Amino acid sequence: MFERFSREAREVVINAQAVAREHHSPKIDTRHLLAGLAASGPAAASLRATGVDTTDLARRVDEDIAADDLDGEALAALGIDLEAVSARADRLFGRGALRRAGRRPRGHIPFTADAKKTMELSLREAIRLQERTIDGRHLLLAVVRGDSAAKALLAARADLARLRTNLEAPEAESA
Repeated sequence: MFERFSREAREVVINAQAVAREHHSPKIDTRHLLAGLAASGPAAASLRATGVDTTDLARRVDEDIAADDLDGEALAALGIDLEAVSARADRLFGRGALRRAGRRPRGHIPFTADAKKTMELSLREAIRLQERTIDGRHLLLAVVRGDSAAKALLAARADLARLRTNLEAPEAESA
């Protein structure tokens, strides 16, 4: 399937891998893909065209991924305020210091089942639109169909129906 990925789609996957590494994530999930899509390129332009603030979206995805790192509820039961600890670590050691304390994955980072499903859906979207290559548009259409990353889009006040319509429009190819 990767042989059908355009340069843009490959960059999205590389960006997703970089986000996963930054978060010390053992696997690349759909939120990492969404962060890669929001980073730059035509997919990010499509998001902005439908009123999504890609900086806000990236921040929300970042916070959502970071929330997976430590169990805030379990720490709260012990009397530890994770947000306060994280904020203090950020002030003392820089943004994301608490996450960086873990070990960075090296080499290949595998995809979660959901991320694999998203990439399969991107192929289906390309076929449905009668296009030979998979680009960021197709990946974003697949993300919109999913659950976890779509929640981040909704939290960023994305109009998913409008986004989907814009991505499916023929002129979206050149956007």
